[in-house]
Amino acid sequence: MGFEGEVWQVRGADEPVGAILIDEADFPWLSGRFTAGPGFADVRELFARELALVEEDEEESRREWEAAYDEVRRRVSLIAPNGPVSGFLLHIEGDRAWFRWSDEPFDEEGTGG
Repeated sequence: MGFEGEVWQVRGADEPVGAILIDEADFPWLSGRFTAGPGFADVRELFARELALVEEDEEESRREWEAAYDEVRRRVSLIAPNGPVSGFLLHIEGDRAWFRWSDEPFDEEGTGG
């Protein structure tokens, strides 16, 4: 699909959160090496929390995850090599990040994962 080798940016309101060098494309997911930027410290715990919640398989955890992920979407944006994307689901753990995206915002169904 031609994504490998691309660099996608994660931005906060005021500064870069990090960059993702794509090394695997498994549609609809892309994954790669995450290099933290100066803004990552502000959202590190938020990403850790949302990932812990998405791995739980209980209804209460899902509601908590949705609230945590709403905060992720509020605080960061994902920028493809050709510009910002409207909808995305992004996970960051250590030096790895994986995500899917859309040119349209995701609806509430089908965003987990």
